[in-house]
Amino acid sequence: MKRIYVFLLICLVTLSISCNNKFLEVAPEVALDEDKVFADPVLAAQFADNAYRYRPDDYLRWTGITGTSQVTDEAVGTDITSNLIYTFQKGLYHDHALINPTSLSDRYQLNEVSGVWTMCYTGIRIANKMLPRIDQVAWTAEQNPGRIKGEMYYLRAFMYFELIKRFGGVVIIDKAYLPTDDIDFPRSTYDECVAFILKDIEKAIAALPDDYDQANYGRATAGAARALKSRLLLYAASPLHNMSGDAAKWKAAADAAKAVMDMNKYTLHPIYSEILSPPGNGTTNEYILIKVRGPKDPSYPMLSVVSPGSGGRQGEFNPTQNHVDLYEMSNGLPITDPKSGYDPANPYAKRDPRFYANILYNDAPWQSRKMQMWDGGSDYTSNNAAYTTTGYYCRKMWPEVFKTPFTQNALLNFVFFRYGEILLNYAEAQNEAVGPDASVYSAINQLRSRSAMPDLPDGLTKDQMRVRIRNERAVELAFEDHRLYDAQRWKKGVEIIAQPIYGINVVKNTNGTFTYTPRKLTEFYQRVFEEYMHLYPIPKTEIQKSKNMVQNPGW
Repeated sequence: MKRIYVFLLICLVTLSISCNNKFLEVAPEVALDEDKVFADPVLAAQFADNAYRYRPDDYLRWTGITGTSQVTDEAVGTDITSNLIYTFQKGLYHDHALINPTSLSDRYQLNEVSGVWTMCYTGIRIANKMLPRIDQVAWTAEQNPGRIKGEMYYLRAFMYFELIKRFGGVVIIDKAYLPTDDIDFPRSTYDECVAFILKDIEKAIAALPDDYDQANYGRATAGAARALKSRLLLYAASPLHNMSGDAAKWKAAADAAKAVMDMNKYTLHPIYSEILSPPGNGTTNEYILIKVRGPKDPSYPMLSVVSPGSGGRQGEFNPTQNHVDLYEMSNGLPITDPKSGYDPANPYAKRDPRFYANILYNDAPWQSRKMQMWDGGSDYTSNNAAYTTTGYYCRKMWPEVFKTPFTQNALLNFVFFRYGEILLNYAEAQNEAVGPDASVYSAINQLRSRSAMPDLPDGLTKDQMRVRIRNERAVELAFEDHRLYDAQRWKKGVEIIAQPIYGINVVKNTNGTFTYTPRKLTEFYQRVFEEYMHLYPIPKTEIQKSKNMVQNPGW
């Protein structure tokens, strides 16, 4: 830990604030004397804004230049030349440190172990540098020091949460040390970290506004701080960190989610398929906090999820059959229920409408044609790593307007918090605290109603409701950066991640019909997950720096 804060004070020469919500589009960084920065209120405000740029704020972070993988049942990567994919799927997280960005030019390469550790502590350093000096700055009427202080508390809390959800208890640093200081501190416990984060959140709630004008859209709000509290306490109440099943922790998590709901500020966006890229200016009342993604160049790595035959560059992020099987029939019954009407010969008929919003499957209507997922079809070639290995593509991550040649661009927003998650958080926590009361049903049924799904059946037991809520999270929040962490906090990684991974084999018959046969993927795509993997390993470099840094058990 000794070298984690060797940090050159930087500030931003100019800050572009525009009507298209890009308040963090900034000029190149330059080194300036610290006293000069805080003597100038404009530079001080820009220095504070710089902390925003060190959040994990893009999807598919288990990624590299040559391949993308997901380590849950949601999706697999297809580029078998990538050693990165192998490290994820075989549980070799320690080796996922090939890229450790220290500049923002390679943010899209940010990895989940050493990259997140480094970036979050860098952002924490900025907040720690800013907080004690806010009251020393000669602010003008154009700045809002109270709001800036609230943002610093929020961002520090957010980054510490991102650390503890991966690593468990971490070293708490609450002030900026000099490079010559000895900061070889031991890790705090998980509960100590939660308590520290909660204090920052409460300070942020008190200082932050509920809304901003359009030019400042994307800054932290009081609603975002409350949403962070909801997520923090949900994780703290979950089996990984609440082995005794303390109902008080679940009640605290339910109360935190209810506080967001009681703001009466957020509502569900009416069209589920627009969650990541709604029309207009990219805003919706479902968003609590997002990062607006403007038009993207076709080379942007996130836009590599669909096959060349469907407008993409190559299919690197492909849903598994395991994930597809989680979608209920439109009558609300799981496909395993004999009364559901599920037909293996016509597996994509009459499914939960969220299936059609999230998944591209054989014969799906797409870009004025139909997907061809049989071997040799335009969207599937079994011997070509540029195409899917599962028989599916991820529609949710690919706006349909992107076609080849790329004549149009589209938004693909990164959602930090949306109201749909808050309803799920509340339902899960309330069910664990008191059982499936009417408020639990109401929260889940609001989400199902938005997608024209029937309400959950009455009379579910607490255990039965838990199963339905967990499945609802998998479907509603599909590909939105939740599934892996949910599996870990539930201590269900062995059950969910290490299960055999399947795709679908599609044969086009001479009469134009199709035959569908689930197939187990090759050994390369099968996952390894042991009990100790519910927490990430502390990066090797941090262990090597410190006498006091204790590695997580099993690693």
